[in-house]
Amino acid sequence: MADINTIAQQFVDFYYQTFAGTRSQLKGLYRDHSMLTFEGNAIQGAAAIAEKLEGLPFTQVKHKVTTLDAQPSSPAVASLLVSVTGLLIVDDSENPLQFSQVFQLIPEGGSYYVFNDIFRLNYG
Repeated sequence: MADINTIAQQFVDFYYQTFAGTRSQLKGLYRDHSMLTFEGNAIQGAAAIAEKLEGLPFTQVKHKVTTLDAQPSSPAVASLLVSVTGLLIVDDSENPLQFSQVFQLIPEGGSYYVFNDIFRLNYG
C-alpha cells in the first residue's frame, strides 16, 4: 500500500481544488451508497450529494487546510480515514470560518471513492 499520508494529501488537494472550481465534478468521487452528513443533514447517493454541493449559496470558496490526519480504516481493505480541519473563505469574506471534515475513502480500480463524508463548521 502506498503511503497513506501521501494518498490523503493528494485526495484533499484534488477535492478542495475541484470544490473551488467546478463542484459538479465532485459527483464522480461518490457512489450511490455514499453518504454525506453536511451540518447534521444526512444525504445519500452521488446525485443527491452533488446536488447539495452544487446548491451551496456561495460562488467562491477557498479551503485553507490547517491539519490533515490519515489512518487505515480496515485491516481487510486498503481504505482510509482522512480528517481535515481548517479555514473556509467564502466569497472573499474577511472573516474565515473554521471547519472540520472527515472522509472515508474506499479503494476502487486503482483509485479511491468517498464512502463517507462528514462536514461541520466549527463555531466558538
